[in-house]
Amino acid sequence: MELSKVTSEIFTKLEQKWLYHCDGKKLRVLSIDGGGTTGTVSGAALIHLESQIQAKQGDSRSRIADFFDIVAGTGIGALYAAMLTADDGAGRPLYTAKDAVKFVAENRSDLFRSKFAGTFRRRRRFSGKSMDTVLKMALRREDGKLLTLKDTCKPLLVPCFDLNSSAPFVFSHAGASESPSFDFELWKVCRATAATPSMFKPFELKSVDGKTSCLAVDGGLVMNNPTAAAVTHVLHNKRDFPSINGVEDLLVLSLGNGLQSGTSGCSVGRNGEFITAVVEIVLDGVSETIDQMLGNAFCWNRTDYVRIQSNGSGRARMATEEVLNERGVESLPFGGKRLLTETNGQRIESFVQRLVASGRGSLPPSPPKAVSALVDGR
Repeated sequence: MELSKVTSEIFTKLEQKWLYHCDGKKLRVLSIDGGGTTGTVSGAALIHLESQIQAKQGDSRSRIADFFDIVAGTGIGALYAAMLTADDGAGRPLYTAKDAVKFVAENRSDLFRSKFAGTFRRRRRFSGKSMDTVLKMALRREDGKLLTLKDTCKPLLVPCFDLNSSAPFVFSHAGASESPSFDFELWKVCRATAATPSMFKPFELKSVDGKTSCLAVDGGLVMNNPTAAAVTHVLHNKRDFPSINGVEDLLVLSLGNGLQSGTSGCSVGRNGEFITAVVEIVLDGVSETIDQMLGNAFCWNRTDYVRIQSNGSGRARMATEEVLNERGVESLPFGGKRLLTETNGQRIESFVQRLVASGRGSLPPSPPKAVSALVDGR
């Protein structure tokens, strides 16, 4: 009996170690939604995420990029993603989460500087030149180098919609590593995915070698929630992620930015305001549909796929504490939502426990490979 008990304990410990080892092999995905001009929810979540990682590690130098294997973003989420993965020249992220969110907050008035267009100058738009200046400032090293997609310390994925091909166009570190024809300056990538039709003119950009061009509008129109794009990219990119066979091999954190529709205060009557309202509805619809799809794909596994989203208070601007203290919300299998007992802050803390337990991540540089004409769906 005693021998049987000892044997049982040994196998229990071996099983726990095996499960821990397997859990550590999960590839970690961070996805950040577009979210109008504020990015309040994702900004608060990112600061809390990094502070919890540092607390659990006991290391103030730990960064979000140390514990995620790929980061995706759309719109303002793409700017956060780019800033958190941009290489400072020494293989470390250019920004902490707190510094990235602070930069966006301090420069929001220039990122989204209003101007008025139309015959009677009644239609509100944003200044592209003003945004260009801020983005260049954000994604430039101290030595003056403007960073490109290749200059990231972790894989980055950013979608937009290309009017030239009438199809989604996905910017990726993987594509940039294969050829300069798929490498673009980071500030232009962020500018492309933020070109909301109701607020900005389409943005034209070319690759660093000038061979690939794109006439971009807001990536949020097709992928405001880029989580599905990131998951699909990982599952089909056997070169960089050879051991990933299905969603069971993934650990995903998806950060929303609150509902956009109904928060602008527009009466849906005048033409310009009607277009703005429709765009906001599209952004919300895309985000929530993707959340529902991912829930199904993960068989409603609430630990491997975690979505942080505002519970619909309708306020465009919220304090960090308010976002984190809100009760979490999640999609239900057959539609609809439910409020959780855990707050957004508590859900992030639970996710970080698994994240840190799996250890720091590192990916080898991509080997050279012949470029296909259909890289990343282009």
